[in-house]
Amino acid sequence: MSLFTLGARLAADAQRLATTIKIPKEDAVREIRKLAAFALKLSPAQLAIREREAPGRFDLSPYGIVFDRRLRGEPLMYIFGECPFYEHTFRITSDVLIPRPETELLVESVLRLIPETKRLSILELGTGSGCVGISVGLARPLCTVTAIDVSDQALDVAKDNATRLGAKNVDFVCSDWYSALAGRRYSLIVSNPPYVAEQDPHLDALRFEPVGALVAGRDGLSALKTVVAEAPSFLDERGFLVVEHGYDQRDAVCQLFSATGFESIESSLDLGGRPRVVLGCFASQSPNKQKRKKSAVSA
Repeated sequence: MSLFTLGARLAADAQRLATTIKIPKEDAVREIRKLAAFALKLSPAQLAIREREAPGRFDLSPYGIVFDRRLRGEPLMYIFGECPFYEHTFRITSDVLIPRPETELLVESVLRLIPETKRLSILELGTGSGCVGISVGLARPLCTVTAIDVSDQALDVAKDNATRLGAKNVDFVCSDWYSALAGRRYSLIVSNPPYVAEQDPHLDALRFEPVGALVAGRDGLSALKTVVAEAPSFLDERGFLVVEHGYDQRDAVCQLFSATGFESIESSLDLGGRPRVVLGCFASQSPNKQKRKKSAVSA
């Protein structure tokens, strides 16, 4: 291929990308082709056909902008402004976390607890892009979902996603965890809260994502402690709490559930075989009734 073709330019950029952000060459090639197709508004097939053309035949300034963003380490999903999650595509901005495939387990765990014919009230704490609450709402249209977040910017993104995807049974409330929900009760509470420790070495790789949605104190458990400890005040009798957690936090989270009075505690593994989700059922008990707690951790 001539050195003076679009294909040659993309190949050189792929080599530079691989070297700069330290990813395998084959991954860099795939990313560069995605960036070029996105910026030039071409399908992958159209891009392949036109790679032998001279670069001068294209306005490459949009491509140069997105290429520079990726060179600085910005994730592709932020550059594209959208991300697939649980059969849907969600709009995202730097105000919200990028939805992860492992978080789909959180949605699946919730849906397993809700028969399709039930009309239940569901609370999602820390909705971000809305990917969890909206996915649940779309899969269980008879239920009502209240999704909260402390960030107005995140709620704007979530509301836009709900409108685009037609999730009419999901509404949104600005709240610092449970603070704006006094007097309300729900059949199920679900949350993917911040759970990264302050000094976690992986934080540099996450520097483009909102730190408030990631970091939760020295041990990464401060948000989970709040979510679990206050859940009983907002749950119906025999209501469920379902949370996502870090790969090394299962035992600590199960202990939080047990200490708060949750029963039938279960743990599930994500597709990578790592502990990712804990759920439990809370049964309110009279002061004179002996408490019974059982923790059945399954993988």
